[in-house]
Amino acid sequence: MIRIMEPGPLQLGVLASGRGSNFDAICDAIDKGQLQAEIKILISDKNGAPVLQKAANRGIKTLFVNPQDFTGREDYERLLVEKLHEARVNIIALAGYMRLVGPIFLQAYANRILNIHPALLPSFTGLHAQRQAVEYGVKFSGCTVHIVDQGMDSGPIVMQAVVPVYDDDDEESLSERILEQEHNIYWRALQLFAQGRVYLSQRRVIIKQIATETITKSSVV
Repeated sequence: MIRIMEPGPLQLGVLASGRGSNFDAICDAIDKGQLQAEIKILISDKNGAPVLQKAANRGIKTLFVNPQDFTGREDYERLLVEKLHEARVNIIALAGYMRLVGPIFLQAYANRILNIHPALLPSFTGLHAQRQAVEYGVKFSGCTVHIVDQGMDSGPIVMQAVVPVYDDDDEESLSERILEQEHNIYWRALQLFAQGRVYLSQRRVIIKQIATETITKSSVV
């Protein structure tokens, strides 16, 4: 069993492709003192993604990197890793980042890339997980924070939240209810890393309790 990170404030890099609602939730948790972290850089693969302006409005360094400018994924990821290292990032949160992560990334930040998926993994991996849940007829779905590995939504599970699926649900209504829980658990999972409580045993994530210190009062003579 290995401890993934020692306790301490996270130096966070965020990768996002869209509107950035999970990015907002992470920022709000930092602002409230609930998450011990500083977002050092936000990188997007989509020019004009709303999340870029949101980050800029908060004074966070932003970067758009167009994957089409590179001959292959390896060169693209080498540049991303270079920029993340320059920003002194020690953990990465994927927040609606719509690209698979490759070996260059995984080697540079082994076990320190997190993603949130709108289903109770290992069920309903990939795109349109909420639609898959509705069409399959499950009674419960939810969301999963997991460590990213070489597969699609296949990494070790850190935290999950359960959401009921109602008979009249469609993809949109279920997505909205799941998203509320995404905003609730993503920052909480990150805080476990900041507290140094996350351990990995093969593919199983173990969350250690915070040790309580016994305070003894010395007698006054």
